[in-house]
Amino acid sequence: MKKIAALLLIMLSLSIQAQNNFQEDSLALRKIYDLALLQGQSYAWLDHLSNKIGGRLSGSVSAQQAVDYTKAELEALGLDRVWLQPVMVPKWTRGNAEYAYVQTQGGPTNTVNILALGGSVATPETGLRANVIEVQGIEDIARYGKEQIQGKIVFFNRPMPADLIHTFSAYGACVDQRYSGAAEAAKFGASGVIVRSLSHKIDEHPHTGSMSYGDLPNEKRIPAAAISTKDAEYLSSMLKLNKDLDFYFKTSSRNYEDVESYNVIGEIKGSERPDEYIVVGGHLDSWDVGDGAHDDGAGVVQSMEVLRLMKEAGIKPKRTLRVVLFMNEENGLRGGNKYAEEAKKNNESHIFALESDAGGFTPRGFSIDARQSQFEKIQSWEPLFKPYLIHYFEKGGSGADISPLKNGDIVLAGLRPDSQRYFDYHHAATDTFEAVNKRELELGAATMASLIYLVDKYGFDNIQTEEPTLSN
Repeated sequence: MKKIAALLLIMLSLSIQAQNNFQEDSLALRKIYDLALLQGQSYAWLDHLSNKIGGRLSGSVSAQQAVDYTKAELEALGLDRVWLQPVMVPKWTRGNAEYAYVQTQGGPTNTVNILALGGSVATPETGLRANVIEVQGIEDIARYGKEQIQGKIVFFNRPMPADLIHTFSAYGACVDQRYSGAAEAAKFGASGVIVRSLSHKIDEHPHTGSMSYGDLPNEKRIPAAAISTKDAEYLSSMLKLNKDLDFYFKTSSRNYEDVESYNVIGEIKGSERPDEYIVVGGHLDSWDVGDGAHDDGAGVVQSMEVLRLMKEAGIKPKRTLRVVLFMNEENGLRGGNKYAEEAKKNNESHIFALESDAGGFTPRGFSIDARQSQFEKIQSWEPLFKPYLIHYFEKGGSGADISPLKNGDIVLAGLRPDSQRYFDYHHAATDTFEAVNKRELELGAATMASLIYLVDKYGFDNIQTEEPTLSN
C-alpha cells in the first residue's frame, strides 16, 4: 500500500507540475505574440530592406548594403555578440533588359515577357532567332531526339500541377526543367531554351531562378530564359497553329569570378548551457527583380525579430541563441554550407535550427526533420499554439540553408505559412514590400519565437537516439 501511495503521490506531483508548466508556457507565448503584434519591429526592417536597398543578388552592391544594414540593426539590439562570417559567392549580372518576340513566317511580331535565368550565358549580341519546339519536361527531349531539336529553341512548357494542394510539391514537380533544362537541351544541339515560369498564376510577369549547366563545357552552353505564364500559353497556342514559327530573344547576362560576401550572425549567450546552440535564420540574398520581400526578406526580419522578442520579453535563454542571415541561398547555398563547415570545424553542438524561407504569409505551423521521439516532443506542444491557429506539425523537410547542419542528432524545422499565393511572387518582379501583410509577417515571427522558447526551455534531453532520421 505504501508503494502504491508513493506512486500516486509521484503521479499527482507530475500532473501538477505539467499543469504549472502549461500555464507558465501559455503566458510566455501570449507575451511573445503581444509584443510582436503591438510593438513589432519586423515590418519596419523589411521596409528598409525592400524599399531602401531592394533586390540583393549575391555579389552585388545591394547585397553588401543588406549585410551592413542588418549587422548594424542586430548590434543595436544589444546582443552579446554580432559578427560577419566571410564566404565566397558567385557573381552573375543580368545586364540590359531582356527582349523577345514571336513571329510567324512573313507575319507580324508579338513581343513577349522573359527574364534570363540566373547563371545563364547571354545570347549573341544581335540576339538569337530560331524555330521553336515545345516539350513537356526534360524527359520529353529524348523522345524528339537530336534530329528534331538541333538548332532550335526548346520551349519547356510543363506547368506546375494545379491539383497538388501543397504548392511546394507542385513547384518540385517541374523545377528540374528550369534548373537543368538548358544543360539537357544543349546535349541535343538546341540553340537556346525558354522555360515556362513556375507559378500557378496566369499573368505577364516572368519568374527567374537558378539554373546549372553541370559539367557542360563553356563553348556548348546555351542561353536560357523564363517566359511569363500568359505568354507561355500564347506561344503554345501559336505552335498548335503553326509549328514553323520563330522565336527571338536577346539577353546580356554575364558570369564573373567569385567575390567575397558574408553571413551575418548575432547571438544571445546561454545562461546554463552556453555550448549548446539553437539557430534561427533566413537568407539575406534575393533575386535582382522585385525587392525580395517574401523571398526571403520576410524570413530575415522574422529571424531577427525572434531574438528581439526574447530580449523584450525578459526571457533569458538557457542555451545560446543565434540568428544567422545566410548569403547566397538563391544560386549556390554557399552561406549555408559555410556556416555548417565552420560549426563542424569549431566542434559546436547544435541541437535545433529553424528556418523561415516560405514567404511572409499567415503561419500555419512547422515541418520538422527529426527522429520520431524528437518530433513527438515538439508535437506535444501543439495545444500551446492552437489559440494562435497554428495546427500544422508534420515530419518533413526544413530549409535549404540549415540542411547542411544535419548530422543525425540536430532537429531541423521550417516555418510553414499558407503557401497558396507564394508562387505568385516567387522570383518575380511582383515580389515587393507591398505584397507582404504586416500582421501576417508579425504572426510568423511570434510563432517562430514561441517554438524557439519551448525548445530552449525543454531541449531534447532523455530522448532516444537509436532511430534513423528522416531524409530530406
